[in-house]
Amino acid sequence: MSTELLAAAHAPSAYDFALQNFELAAEALELTECTRSLIKYPERVLTVNIPFRLDNGDIRRYEGYRVQHNTSRGPAKGGIRYHPGVTLDEVKALAMWMTWKCAVVDVPFGGGKGGVIVDPKQLTLPELERMTRRYTAGIAPLLGPQRDIPAPDVYTNAQTMGWIMDTYSMMSAGGYPIPSVVTGKPLSIGGSLGRAEATGRGAFHTLVSACEQLHISMKGSKSVVQGFGNAGSVVANLLDGHQSLVIAVNDSRGGVYNPAGLDIPKLMLHKERTGTVVGFAHAEAITNADLLTLECDILIPAALENAITGENAHRVRARIVAEAANGPLTPEADAILEGNGVFIIPDILCNAGGVTVSYFEWCQNEQHYYWDLHEVENRLERVMNKAFKEVLDIHSDRKVGMRLAANMLGISRVATATTARGLYP
Repeated sequence: MSTELLAAAHAPSAYDFALQNFELAAEALELTECTRSLIKYPERVLTVNIPFRLDNGDIRRYEGYRVQHNTSRGPAKGGIRYHPGVTLDEVKALAMWMTWKCAVVDVPFGGGKGGVIVDPKQLTLPELERMTRRYTAGIAPLLGPQRDIPAPDVYTNAQTMGWIMDTYSMMSAGGYPIPSVVTGKPLSIGGSLGRAEATGRGAFHTLVSACEQLHISMKGSKSVVQGFGNAGSVVANLLDGHQSLVIAVNDSRGGVYNPAGLDIPKLMLHKERTGTVVGFAHAEAITNADLLTLECDILIPAALENAITGENAHRVRARIVAEAANGPLTPEADAILEGNGVFIIPDILCNAGGVTVSYFEWCQNEQHYYWDLHEVENRLERVMNKAFKEVLDIHSDRKVGMRLAANMLGISRVATATTARGLYP
């Protein structure tokens, strides 16, 4: 085996990093080994084969996963991602982070996550629907409004959730709709206003709080967004609307840069029309490596895991790093950035707006009563501001980094709930 393959085989996974951060928080909280063992490991891990028919009649097979990390505080909650790089360790890490994330914003859910090893861009829409329905049938034993509630994630969307809801409803209730089995679905079948923008809007609220804490004026500040997808484009648009200069953004095909600030509404129209930010007028091309090291006030990693590592963290020149993505910083990068005085808004706080409005959607489905957009956005702002303050208080009182503070808050709530429930039988 080559040196490169050996290094890759022994490289720490996202799950290794999740466990490492858990142990740091557990030590700070002085949790007993018994309590740690009860909340550290996934409750259920399901691997499914997904055979489905292509448009030409051939049958193709993919592999998928659904992980329920912890349900002490409520049903498992977490997205489903379609990506060729999905691994079981990644899904386990994301499920664990969801457990702590739900607890940080104090919504009564536990952590779950799902994934399929597939490049959805290689499938037609009918093929994607058939694959989604077969995957849903495979994980159906775990699903239910009081058991496990999926949501969109990387390369899944409201339509994907509609197919999952319909498949589950056909299998479990003879076709009668069960809208609360998923969130992030179309409005026409029980989705919530404000859900599509919730992750980016929640991240923006944490940025407002962080700027106030650090005495940074939003007006005239310089922002960089890595990943101009759902979360990244929303937070970029909100920053632009509050007169922050968004000087660079990128997507999977490349990046664009303008030191005087990009016209974000026009860039969003360009992305909608062409499918990428590349080629946007009045901007120059920039690589991902260079984008992450631009001098700025706010850097928002909003793509995939491990964007900033020990290799490039020394070159980051931002005052605030806001993790709109899950796990974009490795523990080594964390230590470097904190040592350099960078204020980190950790993922389980920064991007918790999505699961918060997912909870609102679930509540509306269960009540059969729906809220207007103003109510959804006001409730989201209150939840995010409260969670930021609670994490900041631990950060200040215990003299620990913001990530450790957020993990301590989330893990302590899960540990308290687990202890209160006891052990069956």
